[in-house]
Amino acid sequence: MDDASEDSRPAQPGLIKKFFLTISTRYQTFLDSTVPHLLPRWISTLVMMIVFLARILYVQGWYIVTYALGIYQLNLFIAFLTPKIDPALEELGESDIEEDGPELPTKADQEFRPFIRRLPEFKFWYGATRAVVIAITCTFFEFFNIPVFWPILVMYFIVLFVITMKRQIKHMIKYRYLPFTHGKQKYRGKDDSGDVLKS
Repeated sequence: MDDASEDSRPAQPGLIKKFFLTISTRYQTFLDSTVPHLLPRWISTLVMMIVFLARILYVQGWYIVTYALGIYQLNLFIAFLTPKIDPALEELGESDIEEDGPELPTKADQEFRPFIRRLPEFKFWYGATRAVVIAITCTFFEFFNIPVFWPILVMYFIVLFVITMKRQIKHMIKYRYLPFTHGKQKYRGKDDSGDVLKS
């Protein structure tokens, strides 16, 4: 009888599982607390990037790691500048994303809808920061220090950056959208008369 009652009790999570669950919960709480602090987050990432570049220049190696970091962050930046629903695909009727949410207007007579990024700012920051931390960690392992002629990597990255940004800017001009809110008209709400106040 006692054995049957013991078997019917829910299994208690193991000590290791509890430890990792606690760590995961605390880490997520920390991330959630950083969301409103945009400027300090980006400053800390910039400082880490400077530390990484200083280390690369000091040790004169790990150029492949630096190149991989640059390419990854370029991809993140392009996703940050791109709308969630690509107007080019929508124009062709090939968009596979549900059209429940707001989208960019593609014609002059269409209603204004806010710009929604493919990669939100917080995920962009988190991905960029995590990549820098991984890159710094890689510089402590010699097998990541693959010998390459670094000027070729620099030139290739510059060419790739210019071509990618040129294509993105052409896309922005063609579909008339700006991925930044600076300089756009903002609305504060309604006054007592019911009129919308422009700031």
